[in-house]
Amino acid sequence: MAIDELRIRQELEVLNIAFWRDVDSNWGRNAHDFFTADGVYTTSHKARKGRDAIRGFYAERQSRGERVSRHLIHNFHVTVQDEMHATAEWTMCLYADDGVAPLLSEPPILIGAVTDECVRGSDGRWRYASRTTRPLFKGSRPTSG
Repeated sequence: MAIDELRIRQELEVLNIAFWRDVDSNWGRNAHDFFTADGVYTTSHKARKGRDAIRGFYAERQSRGERVSRHLIHNFHVTVQDEMHATAEWTMCLYADDGVAPLLSEPPILIGAVTDECVRGSDGRWRYASRTTRPLFKGSRPTSG
């Protein structure tokens, strides 16, 4: 049977959009569920391994108070290894700052090259085995990652 690369690409794009929607609209309360049990999430500051570490990152971020963020996804490219493994490479443009909307409009605080190593679990769901953000451009405001 041939691999349905277009379907896999669409599934990974939907996964990515759902992840950032949770982060931008729900404080990332479910972000850890998008990773494998031993998944590694490397932001512009450090790597976090495992769901507990990822959950802790977003809980700590929420505890600091109000924040507005939007993670914009560009140039989404997928390389499919097989029905269970794929790599997504894309560009993230991050607008974020502490406070209550509306905030002063500024350039993005980060433009990064992101690489996701994705695996389909036995339950049929795609998850991130790793997500790595490599900063390309940084704004004057710090990222929280």
